[in-house]
This record gives sequence, C-alpha cells and structure tokens, in this order.
Amino acid sequence: MNQIVTIPMANPIHFTQAHLLKPGRGVNATALTNHEYALWMGDVEAFLKALPVEPLFDMIVTSPPYNIGKEYETRVGLQKYLDWQKRIINELIPRLKKGGSICWQVGNFVDDNQIFPLDIEFAPIFKKHKLQLRNRIVWQFGHGLHTQKRFSGRYEVVMWYTKTESNKDTYTFNLDAVRTPAKYPGKKHFKGPKVGQFSGNPLGKNPEDVWSIPNVKSNHVEKTLHPCQFPVGLIERLLLALTNLDDLVFDPFAGVASAGVACAIHSRRFWGCELNEEYAEVGRQRIQAAIEGNAIYRPHDKPLYDHTQSKLSQPPEGFKNGEHL
Repeated sequence: MNQIVTIPMANPIHFTQAHLLKPGRGVNATALTNHEYALWMGDVEAFLKALPVEPLFDMIVTSPPYNIGKEYETRVGLQKYLDWQKRIINELIPRLKKGGSICWQVGNFVDDNQIFPLDIEFAPIFKKHKLQLRNRIVWQFGHGLHTQKRFSGRYEVVMWYTKTESNKDTYTFNLDAVRTPAKYPGKKHFKGPKVGQFSGNPLGKNPEDVWSIPNVKSNHVEKTLHPCQFPVGLIERLLLALTNLDDLVFDPFAGVASAGVACAIHSRRFWGCELNEEYAEVGRQRIQAAIEGNAIYRPHDKPLYDHTQSKLSQPPEGFKNGEHL
C-alpha cells in the first residue's frame, strides 16, 4: 500500500500563488501571462485562440479525454473526436517553442469490444506538423477493468514529439535527471582497455521506454474526486527529462492538475485548462500545496510494491481446485 509522503519542492518559489481564472468581464486568456501557476476554467480551444500565435510553451503535456464515456466527457464517434483533437493540436503547435516537446498520453477507443489504439490514430495529425517522434513510451500499470472477451488492458502510451525538423536541431533531454538504479552495478568490463573497471554509469541506467508506474486507483496516495486521474510521477519523469528550471509547461486538459503539481515541485511554471469547476479548484489547491512544499504524491522513482509480501497473495485452501466457486 502507498504511504503518504510529503516532499518539499526542489527550489521553493516564495510568495507564489496558484490562480484559478474564469472567463468574464475584463478577464481573458492573456490574464494567465501574469502568473507562474494558473488554471483557466474554460474551453481550451477558445483559450488558445485568444493567445498570441507565437512560441510560448517549452513543453506541452496532457492526457486528453479518451472518448470512452467517462463522466467528464460526452462520447462521440471516433472521427468526430479526432477532428476535435486535431483542431486543438493545430492551435498548440504554433505556440510550442522550437526544440520544445509535446507529450500526448493516450489509451484506446473501444467500440463494441473492438479497440482502436489512439496513438495510431493521432500519429498522422502530428506528422502533418513535421514533428519528430522520439519515443512511444509504454506506461504499464497493474490495475484496471477485467475484460471477458479480450485480454485486460494494462498499458497506455505516451507519444513524445519534439518540434525539430532535422538531427541538427537541438532539444532538451536531461537523461541524468531520470536515471534509475542499474540492474547490475557491480558488472565490470571483461576485455578491452577498461578491463576490470565498472562498466555501468554510477548515476544509474536509462529508464528505457517501458515505465511501470502505478495508476491512480482508490487506495492511491494521490486519489481525488477525479475518476481517471493522471499520476504525478509519470509527468514528473517527463518533466525532469524534457524541461529545464523555469520553463513554461502547458496542459490543455488539466483535470486536477497533476502536471501542475509536478511543475511546482520542480520549479517549472505551469498553465492549464479545465472545464470542470470542481476539478479545477482541486487542481489549484494541489498546486498551491506543492508550491508551499507540501505536495503529497508518489515519486516516479519509488520502487513498486511487492505484492507477494501481502497475505492476500497466498491462495486459500481449496482455491486452486475451484472449491470457492
């Protein structure tokens, strides 16, 4: 079971407040430019159209609605959904800085028990903008719905693109900031000029492109009222690797602002959009707690819980023979 941990932010920004702004008389999208941490409670498409068409964001990271009928979304046909997402992406890309990253985290659209992997559906949209795909990161988690007519889904995908046109273009990638413990730190070179020396990096290894990070279920330390909440740790790893201090990060579908929490912990600025007033207010409170050094979250590098140590992992007498059925 996750333990509640309070972790201070890397470089606390004093006298900073998290703001929740609502469109109204005298308040429009440009009001966010006056704040380091702000959530806009309104439609993201309208918000983006009100911003200057110029590079603003160092990173865009989000988990958009999957169009599967959650309480915060209205399910529509797949093509209509993709057309809507395409309009938003078309507004986002001109506002992403050259060399910046966009991370689009998606699962599957399901129709009559048939799945349509959304990363495949989104790829042509990003390709038209001539972005370069650096990784398809597989986010693997241990809990979810159990299906009866196909294997239960236990992973989703983060599409990481950079706004670059060739290998000569630079982009931010801070590998040392997210290295994980080496599997065999005592391994040594067995031949060549370094024979006998340790062969691994003392800072750890590349975390690779399959990440095992628990999803936010009922007993997760981060759980709020949101039914499909994004874990802070997943964004944290992306943030540390793909941005630098004081960079501006934008989440067009902020939910309860997990991206904002990660930004506040690690001294990146954050703007986000969220339509639901309850989610937006919870998000503002979570960001403010992180600003004050009171973020409660599960870090990206925390070891996974070993379920075999639980008494529940031991089958009761007669279980293997189906006597309980």
